[in-house]
Amino acid sequence: MKEDHRYDDIIQLPHPTSSVHPRMPLADRAAQFSPFAALTGHQDAILETERITEAWTEPDENEKELLDRRLLLLRKALSNCSFTESGERLLPEAVFTYFEPDGKKAGGAYVTVKGRVARIDDHARLIVLEDGRRLKLDRIRHISEAP
Repeated sequence: MKEDHRYDDIIQLPHPTSSVHPRMPLADRAAQFSPFAALTGHQDAILETERITEAWTEPDENEKELLDRRLLLLRKALSNCSFTESGERLLPEAVFTYFEPDGKKAGGAYVTVKGRVARIDDHARLIVLEDGRRLKLDRIRHISEAP
């Protein structure tokens, strides 16, 4: 005995195709079923929370004394720098490790840069490098000669 099903009469027919509307690309069809983000920005907030920052540690007295001596050597090198034959000033070069505070959360990162010192601004408490970078004296942790 044969069973009748509701769609037996149309199951073998070809899939209908519109002559007016083109078929939707598979990528667009898949996008219809992507998860709905009810909380926009929530994933970004989670990623920001997971991002690790370092804490600023105050240098001890020995480290401060060493920084002061190296800063003094930089000042002397800056005041005694020579000139090339074309008249260009040969600025002293150094490697600085300083603390860069994070703009979004507590803490920051220790950054090491190499550059030529254009000037030391005692009033603004900055070291200005030849490329325009400005390093706050209070945030510098280490100064060494450039290799």
